[in-house]
Amino acid sequence: MAVSLSKGGRVSLSKEAPGLKNIRVGLGWNPNATDTGAQFDLDASVFLVGADDKVLSDAHFVFYNNATSPDGAVVHKGDNKTGEGEGDDEVVEIDLDKISPQVEKIIFTVTIDQADERRQNFGQVSKSYIRIVNQNGEAEIAKYELDEDYSNETAINFGELYRKDGGWNFKAVGAGFNEGLAGFCRMFGVGI
Repeated sequence: MAVSLSKGGRVSLSKEAPGLKNIRVGLGWNPNATDTGAQFDLDASVFLVGADDKVLSDAHFVFYNNATSPDGAVVHKGDNKTGEGEGDDEVVEIDLDKISPQVEKIIFTVTIDQADERRQNFGQVSKSYIRIVNQNGEAEIAKYELDEDYSNETAINFGELYRKDGGWNFKAVGAGFNEGLAGFCRMFGVGI
């Protein structure tokens, strides 16, 4: 049975699924009906950071235009431009054994493309979540559903995988920001 997390909650993936090798991180959301006159396009991005909370290189910023990390361990499976329908809207697959030993954390963010121009924010988005699935057998290990009103935010740090005691843990972060993707890139040291 999957662990249901609240903001700030943590789970040891190694304890929940001993021998875990390959995971799928699914991110989902549903845009509400709005009067902004523009379709919502949310984008998942992944930052592979070292002990200093900065990406190891710009190539360690994984998103739809840079779909694979340098070590081949993290693969972004594509950009969903509408968020319509049930299930995961964007997916990241991770081979935990291939992750570079210099990577201490893998941070998962979602931003609204052209949020300022389209007058859009996460208060206009519902049913947002991040979930971790064991690719061997497809069992859901953990899920975090955002339940706050992010009416001023255009970017959300959903969660992060991090190393601890020789294994991998997941933390539900749920931190909102209003600087979009550029703000995350500055925060994690991506040269944009």
